[in-house]
Amino acid sequence: MKTIIGNGQIITPRGILPNGSILLDNGQIEAISDSDIKMNDADFIDAAGHYISPGFIDLHVHGGGGYDFMDSTEEAFIKVAELHLCYGTTAMLPTTLTGDKESMRKVLSCYEKAKDLNTKGATFLGVHIEGPYFSMKHRGAQDPRYIRNPDPEEYHEILQNHSCILRWSIAPELPGAIEFGKLLSEKGIIASIAHTDALYDDIEKAVANGYTMVTHLYSAMNGVIRKNAFRYAGTVEAAYLIDALDVEIIADGKHLPVPLLQLIYKIKGSGKIALITDAIRAAGTSLTKTVIGSADNGLKVIIEDGVAKLPDRTSFAGSIATANQLVRVMWKQAGIPLAEVIKMMSTTPARIAHVQNSKGSLETGKEGDIVIFNENVDVKYVFKNGRLVFDSALHP
Repeated sequence: MKTIIGNGQIITPRGILPNGSILLDNGQIEAISDSDIKMNDADFIDAAGHYISPGFIDLHVHGGGGYDFMDSTEEAFIKVAELHLCYGTTAMLPTTLTGDKESMRKVLSCYEKAKDLNTKGATFLGVHIEGPYFSMKHRGAQDPRYIRNPDPEEYHEILQNHSCILRWSIAPELPGAIEFGKLLSEKGIIASIAHTDALYDDIEKAVANGYTMVTHLYSAMNGVIRKNAFRYAGTVEAAYLIDALDVEIIADGKHLPVPLLQLIYKIKGSGKIALITDAIRAAGTSLTKTVIGSADNGLKVIIEDGVAKLPDRTSFAGSIATANQLVRVMWKQAGIPLAEVIKMMSTTPARIAHVQNSKGSLETGKEGDIVIFNENVDVKYVFKNGRLVFDSALHP
């Protein structure tokens, strides 16, 4: 069935069409017009003057709705995907946490089964492995029991048996991390810098050997440090200075204050920034206490001030954000133009995830992944592959 979405403000790569229409057919965008599209045999969705956006793409999400991907159940994968779809996320990278080898294999095997069963939630684009090869000093809320240096025997076995890995976050200064990053790059897997004590020279070497991204900029990494009275640039400064590096930011309004969000945008630009939730199982719930990681043996965290924290309050522990909140913070609080925010929430993540030819922007021939939201970025409708999968009127 063909569908026309009309009477809305369409956010396109060339600007916002103030009263446009989109024709969806066979799961794809068939036409985009700055006026009404009329067709007798098509369903019509009235956008009621709201914004019509490409679906949001979250490259770093751990859970939601009371579930975590580290639960390693098909139910958990499906429920997380369905929860975030209601907030505009139409595609995501399920993300792991630091664990032992068996838990890593278990969650990867579960992904491979759940992917085909996930028909109603956000599309799975591949797995993002976060850890276990991290700096203990900058572990944040990663479980210290499992943090270790890159183990060639371990990661070769994982890569050989699981083709679903799209991204792996690593501290590049660790012994063996440069060789590992080079291997990932050769396999077409994104090598991302994370939970790291690296200085500028370390990052420069990492980029020369295949690292292309920085995981949650500012969180769990060095800025400028001093040694013997001399200052040294850290990972944060390297992320700004090295143009080849993409960065992701947790734009929940908690992890980074508005001035830092504005600074990152000013220096890196929307074409190099991906907005991410880093959401844990408490996202979309009223939980005040929970765990990150597996429900059986994860780390205890508390929810207060609109963010997750370790119980001793020494570190944040992921977020409880949904993607529409990121858009709201960047647009309404940071004052960044909406079209630029959507680029960071959809277009740039699509390019990073290598799906830019089919997702990430509203253009003819691309998949019909579409979000309709109001001035407060409350999601009204979500389309996935041209099919209406969420209507806020049916989910008050």
